[in-house]
Amino acid sequence: MASSRFLADEAATVVAGEELGRACRDTGLHQGLVIFLGGQLGAGKTTFSRGVLRAFGHRGAVKSPTYTLVEPYEFGEHSVYHFDLYRLGDAEELEYMGVRDYFGPGSLSLVEWSERGTGVLPAPDLEVALNLHTQGDVLGRDLSIAALSATGEAVLKQFALQSDQAKRDQ
Repeated sequence: MASSRFLADEAATVVAGEELGRACRDTGLHQGLVIFLGGQLGAGKTTFSRGVLRAFGHRGAVKSPTYTLVEPYEFGEHSVYHFDLYRLGDAEELEYMGVRDYFGPGSLSLVEWSERGTGVLPAPDLEVALNLHTQGDVLGRDLSIAALSATGEAVLKQFALQSDQAKRDQ
């Protein structure tokens, strides 16, 4: 199962992240959920993550954890971990930081540059791709989301329902 849409600007990217965050929160966190975020530098991965975090109630700044590798956010019974592995030298470094402790029931892990953690990271439930794209005279982003597990499919179905409802409400 997959979903795609054009995001015209930063605000649309945050809104799409919020929609996916609500779907994750409401559907997929009982066993934990892993989302790989792909796309070139500047495509909006951290902006999208800001939207996901807003769905859990975070209102502060969201910075890319490029140097710290992971930024944890706690929301009562749920935890969201935002990883940025861009500067990771070797996937084995993840073992030294106890990466396996971040994945489990009640947690959502958003992983940018996941290919740098190959062999150590668990398989994703969803893959999100953001790519810069011009539609007409608007430079925006193409968003595509693919479900790679049963949990991912349930989340993606909820995401589609929320997106459809939001369109009807406009």
